[in-house]
Amino acid sequence: FWPDIDLAVLQLTMRLDGTVTAERLQHAAINAMILVNRDLALWQQRQQDNGYTTLDTVPARTINGSSERQYLYLRAVYCLTKANLSERYSDYDSTAAKQDDGDNLQSTIDDLRRDAAYAICDLMDITHVTVELI
Repeated sequence: FWPDIDLAVLQLTMRLDGTVTAERLQHAAINAMILVNRDLALWQQRQQDNGYTTLDTVPARTINGSSERQYLYLRAVYCLTKANLSERYSDYDSTAAKQDDGDNLQSTIDDLRRDAAYAICDLMDITHVTVELI
């Protein structure tokens, strides 16, 4: 049902610096696909019950000849893969400067997870709401 992920393209898109091995990238991407697929399992079943055999056959607008839902799926996988790799490959230096970098990195990781959640909601045509406690 879901599109295949080209790991070579994923690696180029993420601009990884070479410290992430191909095996680690593959592991992170597969983990991300598992998480996204679990979040979309009920939606996927409803689509299949309606006769749609692949994501590309579910009605949607197209961009560059592909379903926008495919792009959203790939975005969710990309964001979760990048978040996972960022968490695993963060620097362990505990100096004050590195602590600030770590705070910035955590913000980036949180942003990537939020973007993945938004992509999943958008794929399912669910509006997303952000609530902040004051």
